[in-house]
Amino acid sequence: MASESSPLLAYRLLGEEGAAFPPNGAGGSGVASARKLSTFLGVVVPTVLSMFSIVVFLRIGFVVGHAGLLQALAMLLVAYIILALTVLSVCAIATNGAVRGGGAYFMISRTLGPEVGGSIGLMFYLANVCGCAVSLLGLVESVLDVFGADVTGSSGIRVLPQGYGWNLLYGSLLLGLVGGVCTLGAGLYARASFLTFLLVSGSLASVLISFVAVGPRDIQLAPRPGTNGSSVPPRYGHFTGFNSSTLKDNLGAGYAEDYTTGAMMTFASVFAVLFNGCTGIMAGANMSGELKDPSRAIPLGTIIAVAYTFFIYILLFFLSSFTCDRTLLQEDYGFFRGISLWPPLVLIGIYATALSASMSSLIGASRILHALAQDDLFGVILAPAKVVSGGGNPWGAVLYSWGLVQLVLLAGKLNTLAAVVTVFYLVAYAAVDLSCLSLEWASAPNFRPTFSLFSWHTCLLGVASCLLMMFLISPGAAGGSLLLMGLLSALLTARGGPSSWGYVSQALLFHQVRKYLLRLDVRKEHVKFWRPQLLLLVGNPRGALPLLRLANQLKKGGLYVLGHVTLGDLDSLPSDPVQPQYGAWLSLVDRAQVKAFVDLTLSPSVRQGAQHLLRISGLGGMKPNTLVLGFYDDAPPQDHFLTDPAFSEPAEGAREGGSPALSTLFPPPRAPGSPRALSPQDYVATVADALKMNKNVVLARACGALPPERLSRGSGSSAQLHHVDVWPLNLLRPRGGPGYVDVCGLFLLQMATILSMVPAWHSARLRIFLCLGPREAPGAAEGRLRALLSQLRIRAEVQEVVWGEGAETGEPEEEEGDFVNGGRGDEEAEALACSANGLVRAQQGRGTGGGPGGPEGRDGAEGPTTALTFLYLPRPPADPARYPRYLALLEILSRDLGPTLLVHGVTPVTCTDL
Repeated sequence: MASESSPLLAYRLLGEEGAAFPPNGAGGSGVASARKLSTFLGVVVPTVLSMFSIVVFLRIGFVVGHAGLLQALAMLLVAYIILALTVLSVCAIATNGAVRGGGAYFMISRTLGPEVGGSIGLMFYLANVCGCAVSLLGLVESVLDVFGADVTGSSGIRVLPQGYGWNLLYGSLLLGLVGGVCTLGAGLYARASFLTFLLVSGSLASVLISFVAVGPRDIQLAPRPGTNGSSVPPRYGHFTGFNSSTLKDNLGAGYAEDYTTGAMMTFASVFAVLFNGCTGIMAGANMSGELKDPSRAIPLGTIIAVAYTFFIYILLFFLSSFTCDRTLLQEDYGFFRGISLWPPLVLIGIYATALSASMSSLIGASRILHALAQDDLFGVILAPAKVVSGGGNPWGAVLYSWGLVQLVLLAGKLNTLAAVVTVFYLVAYAAVDLSCLSLEWASAPNFRPTFSLFSWHTCLLGVASCLLMMFLISPGAAGGSLLLMGLLSALLTARGGPSSWGYVSQALLFHQVRKYLLRLDVRKEHVKFWRPQLLLLVGNPRGALPLLRLANQLKKGGLYVLGHVTLGDLDSLPSDPVQPQYGAWLSLVDRAQVKAFVDLTLSPSVRQGAQHLLRISGLGGMKPNTLVLGFYDDAPPQDHFLTDPAFSEPAEGAREGGSPALSTLFPPPRAPGSPRALSPQDYVATVADALKMNKNVVLARACGALPPERLSRGSGSSAQLHHVDVWPLNLLRPRGGPGYVDVCGLFLLQMATILSMVPAWHSARLRIFLCLGPREAPGAAEGRLRALLSQLRIRAEVQEVVWGEGAETGEPEEEEGDFVNGGRGDEEAEALACSANGLVRAQQGRGTGGGPGGPEGRDGAEGPTTALTFLYLPRPPADPARYPRYLALLEILSRDLGPTLLVHGVTPVTCTDL
């Protein structure tokens, strides 16, 4: 069919060259030609260089010297287990669909939603920015250690001036070089990274060969900082060659002071340094927008890089433990130069790894920023990052990131920030694991990655290990990062984001709700846990907005369904007219801030539609037990959209050209005198149908007169004091029935009590009116009612009024279903209804007498007035011909009473047991 649509149709299944890719594959830039990097150049090379960083040359001796070979291997194994768990999650998500630009941010946001994804994406971006600055400052320090004018020791060349300004200048020049490479595109970056990879590989090869080719020698150690090198005798470390005694001495731990800082080393501090150096597993994933086939390249390249770096680290640990004494390992972190066949090659490796790490961080940051900007999560502040070149390179994001790195360089030393950077990386890794875990737990049919070497156990272990590492490295930074993530998520939630990405939370909720609905056994229901589950039938929400909010207050944590019947016959229509209406009704629920579901149906008549909704709404034990209707009278419909603050202003999306305003989605109110969709006969028949189906019924009249503060979600303690009046006796049949303890009367008491528990109604006082016959003595019935209220834990005032003067004690009752005593004519019935109406109106303006409610006349001489009245709704007559007369009597009974609820309950709802 021409109207059919699918998310798959948004993709070109076959491109010009026969490759499968989305049209905006390049991170949303719309330039498919930007995808040109292979697995090796786009993933393996940057990931290897990022995981080596400067640690592979300058911290191998530090780790082995302090922790010993055995603990160093244990640290490396634990670190790589943590990284491998995250890699498994990355591989699973990357092989479950098309991966666009943004790497980890894209994976997280399209799974956990824009709020969590955007906050973690921004933190991951800041981690890359600061990581670039840290790498550049480390490179500057490494250069100045050899070429600086203030360098100590005999090996320095002393040609470069030093100081804060000079160091900033060197860092800025190196940043300009790195930024220039990244600005010119991913192709030049890949070639530069490959050249760097060759230099690092050659340097590492020379180091490995030197361990075997160089004979034993003594290496002079540099003086400790703060000492006078001329007055302290020289100290030496020993390179022994392969020696079993050296290995034996290096097996155990020997934690000592760090000669560069003077701090005492521990297992945690050494492990943190090692882990800081190998957290670059996302470097390849960050290039997802430039990869030819990211779903294949990311898992394959990342696994190869992790395995390669793990092998090199283990080899260097063993060679160092076999050949170097502990003094050399602990006192000279750059001992590779001292044992190298050609020391300058080690320097080249150090500089190349630092330079490559900074390039990887900068280009990764720019891709994340470009993806964030394309998603418009942070508004115009990231608008410059959307700019791309003709070849698809987001040079605007590169320049944006370059400027932020330059600001970070102004801070100079970044020892503290280095821990924060690592913690931010770990937050992103934990989020990737959480994304994969959520998809696995949700059991979504569309989560079927081609990479299957993972399970929810590995995902859960990955989340736990990342969180543990965060607090092990820096508890303060870990707590701060989680707080920042929460604040950013709250900001994005308040701002609103795209809903078309898919939220795994919805899939998880569906999975859990289905499971618990199956366990919600209707056969185990008990009256003491009863709660109202409402179905409110609404014709046009413009005129029913106050009732919609009042019903939300009456639900007391129960099910609340908004039902609407569209008139029509599907056989005569080309398509279902109901489905397109759901969006408008869901927007209505959001704007009205009510906790309701929406259920719409198509039916030839409203009565039949109401039957459909009563039968099929809800699932299992969550089905409506109470039908709520607006009252059928001749009052002209009001348009509450024009006066309600939540609807009088256009929605944010409407102002920005998004979804249309609700005023355009619902028709204007019915004009006075125009025909109705529901006749009086069908209205009463709908009430009778609900009672036959064992559903309670509530008819609401004049709810538009309720004060706005009574319908708000806040507390009503500061509002004017009002009463809620309850008349739990059928006023149209004063001497018929069992009185106050019948099921319907108790249902009235329960509903009024539920309303009084709502914060907006806390200040309203509950009054129950006890109707006495002319020959009944006052006091006795009131005592029995107070005892009942005490058992039901209902706090209310009881007032006795005389009613039923015209009734004769021997008068026979009509059959069940009638609403006035037998033998009464229409005029007599109208007189009875008018009399009952006058009785209720007379009590509404009166203050309280002195019961628990307080002194009379608090708000004036007449006392508080009635905010809402609960009346006993008689059953409709058994004869349908009398339906119009029944409705006329209800109209007389509730005329001019203000907001009124006529209630008929058919199910037990109260319990005196614990």
